[in-house]
Amino acid sequence: MKQYAAQLLRYPDMGISMDLSQLPLTPEFLAEMQPLIDRAYADIAALEGGAIANPDENRMVGHYWLRNSAIAPTAELRAKIDEPLAALKAFAADVLEGRVLAPNGKKFSTCLVIGIGGSALGPELVADALPAQGLEMRFLDNTDPDGMYRVLDTLPLAETLAVVISKSGGTPETRNGMVCAQQYFAGKGLSFARQAVAVTGVDSTLDKVAVSEGWIKRFPMEDWVGGRTSETSVVGLVPAALQGVDIDSLLAGAAAMDARTRVADTAANMAMKLALAWYAAGEGKGRKDMVVLPYKDSLVLFSKYLQQLIMESLGKELDLEGNVVHQGISVYGNKGSTDQHAYVQQLRDGINNFFVTFIEVRQSPTDTVEVEPGFTAGDYLQGFLRGTRKALSESGRQSITLSIPTVNAYTLGMLIALFERAVSFYASLIHINAYHQPGVQAGKLAANVFLKLLASAGAALTETPATAAQVAAAVGAEEEDTYHALVHIAESGKAKWVPGACPCEDTFCR
Repeated sequence: MKQYAAQLLRYPDMGISMDLSQLPLTPEFLAEMQPLIDRAYADIAALEGGAIANPDENRMVGHYWLRNSAIAPTAELRAKIDEPLAALKAFAADVLEGRVLAPNGKKFSTCLVIGIGGSALGPELVADALPAQGLEMRFLDNTDPDGMYRVLDTLPLAETLAVVISKSGGTPETRNGMVCAQQYFAGKGLSFARQAVAVTGVDSTLDKVAVSEGWIKRFPMEDWVGGRTSETSVVGLVPAALQGVDIDSLLAGAAAMDARTRVADTAANMAMKLALAWYAAGEGKGRKDMVVLPYKDSLVLFSKYLQQLIMESLGKELDLEGNVVHQGISVYGNKGSTDQHAYVQQLRDGINNFFVTFIEVRQSPTDTVEVEPGFTAGDYLQGFLRGTRKALSESGRQSITLSIPTVNAYTLGMLIALFERAVSFYASLIHINAYHQPGVQAGKLAANVFLKLLASAGAALTETPATAAQVAAAVGAEEEDTYHALVHIAESGKAKWVPGACPCEDTFCR
């Protein structure tokens, strides 16, 4: 009990607590880390003060200003936060109260969000965690045509409001989803533009499309907010407001966590302690994975949300001095107690290459039925959480437990801000840029090269069967890449494919 009490940090006014007794921060560790801790406090203070915190892209990083515009360093920046916030609240109210109607004269009933990565994961988390009081939320968040049409086919299309989210307007997955949706609407005799809203950068490709086609509304994204930290920006707040979420409460929860973790007092700073626990678990090198186990169905997408926030922010080849460091923390998870019947067996008895983050939700107003004499389903859920934590501890496995009273807009805002700030602190501790994503860009560039190969390989095909090697020689490409391109072309119905004894002997023709 003494260890638990010594390693428990509570914010009673906010209802959140963090238990580090199974991954304790010793006085010796904290003393050794103090110079890095001091640097991290200085870095986040500079970031919030408007310094260039993303040097590779020469950008400020302003997602902490979004929930308290008063701390933004200039009046111009404050206006760029306050004005869109007021506008989106007014627009959502107009939609939900029937002042903005669908072209058929009826109220909108459904919101289709078209985005990718942070432009979808945050809104999806909120949509799944909080009950809809307004529009029902649906998503196109990939360029998989089968997945897109599975969603489109189930929409009440005439009463669906589409929200397209892309900073540049050129993100392929989002653009593909938009184009497919436009054609689907047109095929049903509807005008997509008359049911569409854009959330994008000013004068971006998408912004220009929305202007030229006369979309219902446009909301501006700023370049100082990254996708993975955009839930409290227009990216997350436009869908949330249309869903009927109390976005003021969401912002208040995030602002409260920001304020409590802004102080340079590690004993009272939950975000710094969380970052230090990650550092201690992985020896500052990410040597252990993070397993996220929320014991609440409404938080099932939180692990997926944290995958992007943490892995895209911290997974970097170089540090800020240009040294090769290959940093990062791998994140996976689902929910308790479901995963006690899945991978908890390995967590307890298998390779010890992880630490667990349990998320406990203490209250459940619906937990009234006794499934056994004297015990409810919620009692069992708590028993499984505590039993799993204890079983892992007995096997020498480390864990962190975060507890909140309930899942609502305020507590969700708290959790989002807590992990955002822990990421900022951890990035400073390991001295990397958390706010760019060169690896993602590398994947996009490689995809563009493959798309060009698809075009050239398809054009090179004739009625005479040819192997991948022959086509590759004709277009000046690698044989394996050309083979995959030809298979895709054939499976798309645009060529004939005759398998041979091995892939090298397969032939393709028109």
